[in-house]
Amino acid sequence: MALNYIWIGFFLISFCVGLVKLIFFQDYNVFQNMVNSTFDMAKTGFELSIYLTGIMALWLGLMNVGEKGGVIKLAAKLIGPFFSKIFPEIPKGHPAIGSILMNFSANFLGLDNAATPLGLKAMGEMQTLNPQKDTASNAQIMFLVLNTSGLSLIPLSIMADRSLQNAANPTDVFIPILIATFCSSLVGLVVTSIYQKINLLNGIVLSYILGFSIFIYFITKFFISLEPEQLKIVSSVSANLIIFSIMILFITMAVRAKVNVYETFIKGAKKGFKVAVKVIPYLVGILVAVGVFRSSGTLDWITSGFGYIFELVGINVQIADALPTALMKPLSGSASRGMMVETMRTFGADSFQGKMAGIYRGATETTFYVLAVYFGSVGIRKTRHALVCGLVADLAGIIAGTIVGYIFFFE
Repeated sequence: MALNYIWIGFFLISFCVGLVKLIFFQDYNVFQNMVNSTFDMAKTGFELSIYLTGIMALWLGLMNVGEKGGVIKLAAKLIGPFFSKIFPEIPKGHPAIGSILMNFSANFLGLDNAATPLGLKAMGEMQTLNPQKDTASNAQIMFLVLNTSGLSLIPLSIMADRSLQNAANPTDVFIPILIATFCSSLVGLVVTSIYQKINLLNGIVLSYILGFSIFIYFITKFFISLEPEQLKIVSSVSANLIIFSIMILFITMAVRAKVNVYETFIKGAKKGFKVAVKVIPYLVGILVAVGVFRSSGTLDWITSGFGYIFELVGINVQIADALPTALMKPLSGSASRGMMVETMRTFGADSFQGKMAGIYRGATETTFYVLAVYFGSVGIRKTRHALVCGLVADLAGIIAGTIVGYIFFFE
């Protein structure tokens, strides 16, 4: 229901802004740009779906191999006590636990291509436990909020884009993004737990959170100790080495369990193809709405309004130049990337605005996109408190990113 109102709102607000620009500013191209964006984004949505089909087939095939080989079951045992507290609806040993864990791991390593199919698989497995098939369950909402909070250890794509824009140190946003996403995830967990009446003051939950916080601290300390060039190499190599090692582990365990690896992979891959086709309408729908919203100029007006407010209250207005990236990230990953690159080209990759745009892009995830695609893949229409909790987590990431960015980069 929430997505319905948001989707309608994007079109109505864009239409009103277009009328104002046409009548009062004689912008005769505004509606042409908006109509063109509907075709462009519909094409983009379909192209992304085709790309997603291959990725889905690959990773759901590998996940099937991992399940038959026993790897997923083993991983679920390690994190099971924590998940049993924050996902009380999911029975112990259920396949969804393994898929959720793998999705979180892929997001943590900045591997978006792997995270999406694993997330869709997890959502499908949780749907089998959902008594109301058109309404999001508590477990599905908790999963989605933690997914969209975007906890990331290695933001590879952001560092790559900064390198392409000739940043002196492409990895300098690495630690701020890690801190911002950790805050976003923690707030998302707390807010969703309040909605679902989950007690986080439980010894098991607190021990896992404390342990993970300590892990984040030492990882941060280690990466800070590296030289910029070392950091770039270590972060890139480690993420790709880990993910390929996981592939080999899946295959090796399956061989040990005397599983026909190739046939098992093919069976899983077929499921991936079916899921990818199913999400096409939802993906096209949300991208078209975002494209119209952006091409109407509404986002530019919002950014200008923030700049005016910041100037009135005495906040450095440079931050407003990076805000388009923050505002677009919950709506569209590709749009936020475009905003970040545009900011770096305008002000410089090593400018305060350029670095803040990188932090904002990494501080959270594409909440509306994930909501539409993940819930759409299992036919959920009533999202309950998922959007509210997701956006609160996004806001926490943006606020944390702003504070950390000022501490690290403002002169």
